[in-house]
Amino acid sequence: QVHLVESGGGLVQPGGSLRLSCAVRGIMISTAIMAWYRQAPGKQRELVAIVTRLGSTNYPDSVKGRFSISRDNGKNTLYLQMNSLKPEDTAVYYCATGQSSTTVDFWGQGTQVTVSS
Repeated sequence: QVHLVESGGGLVQPGGSLRLSCAVRGIMISTAIMAWYRQAPGKQRELVAIVTRLGSTNYPDSVKGRFSISRDNGKNTLYLQMNSLKPEDTAVYYCATGQSSTTVDFWGQGTQVTVSS
């Protein structure tokens, strides 16, 4: 069974930084497609970062240059470094994994990120 457990969310002022973590059990993240999604109130869940099995990363324009996805294979943990945060980044952030870059087979429970002064 695959389990994804996010942590690191919280309240941060605009312009601040946060690092989210996702502890993974049941699969080796070094051989998996791993991703971060977010969902703001009243909006659809959206992809914010993805890392492929070969280590290639991709980001939507809304976070490119501010967010960075990485993985620690020894700890089997996925990270999302978020810098220069904006109020519009406020959302619940989810860790996810799937068989392809367009499908998700397993979700974490989510962690709330609130950007506000």
